[in-house]
Amino acid sequence: MKEETTAILLRIFVGESDRVNGKPLYQFLTEYLKENHYAGVTVLRGLTGYGHASKIHTANILTLSSDLPIVIEIVDYENRINELKEYLDDNNIIECGLITEEKVNIIRYGKNNS
Repeated sequence: MKEETTAILLRIFVGESDRVNGKPLYQFLTEYLKENHYAGVTVLRGLTGYGHASKIHTANILTLSSDLPIVIEIVDYENRINELKEYLDDNNIIECGLITEEKVNIIRYGKNNS
């Protein structure tokens, strides 16, 4: 069985050392999203990257960084993503980072597509 729909993919680019209430930001957001029944989240840890400060962070053993890039990908309907962005802004969750957003087509396979 196959179901197709459209949604929004929100990507949040932050550093591994970013924290909220003592927790890593990516963990805090994952827990918040699950508690609030968002459709899906994936956290990706980058091997290397740099941001606005142009400082390269890498997982290379010779220059191991303690602040590797993290990408948090959230997929849900547009109204839910707008609610999330409002929550992030109202509560100053992201001190330094970048957010991108795009419409995506979702193709879901399986019996439980509800």
